[in-house]
Amino acid sequence: MAFYFFIWDGENDGHIDEHGVTYEEAEYVVCYPDDKTISRSSGRNAAYGYTPNGKRLFVAYEMIDEDTVHVITAYEV
Repeated sequence: MAFYFFIWDGENDGHIDEHGVTYEEAEYVVCYPDDKTISRSSGRNAAYGYTPNGKRLFVAYEMIDEDTVHVITAYEV
C-alpha cells in the first residue's frame, strides 16, 4: 500500500464531482491500483482500479513529489 498526501483545490474536486466520484474513491484507486499507466490524452500518470463499493475508476494525477499527489480527474469506466 502506498501512502500519499493529496492536494484538492477548486479545480480538481470539481472535475471528479462532475463524474460522481468522491475524494475517498479517487484516493483509494491511486493508493491501491489494479493497473498504473500513462494517460493518452494528457501524458500524466494514471491508475485504474476498483473502489471498496465496486466502482471501477480511471484516475489521472500528477506526482508533485514522492509523497504528494494532485488528482487531475477521475471517472467511472
